[in-house]
Amino acid sequence: MAINEGTIQAVWEKGKIVPGYDSNDIRKDQCGAWITHDMYGNRNSSYGWEIDHLIGDYNNLANLRPLQWENNDNRSGLELVCVITSYEGVNIKK
Repeated sequence: MAINEGTIQAVWEKGKIVPGYDSNDIRKDQCGAWITHDMYGNRNSSYGWEIDHLIGDYNNLANLRPLQWENNDNRSGLELVCVITSYEGVNIKK
């Protein structure tokens, strides 16, 4: 499914802002994993991220959140399974 740039940006802005970092480039997901704006859709980077939909479809922004791609890939139904978090500025497996 193709997602437009406006939606990508709006979902990015829902990521957690980290003091001391440029929020235009770097944020954290709900699991505490680092994500970088330019790595959207990149599964070859530990900082890659995807748009996760909680329930239903992609048409409701309130239903969307940014997740590091491995955290998104390991969701179990409606349950978020955090397999990636961060420690001292790098992503690590839990």
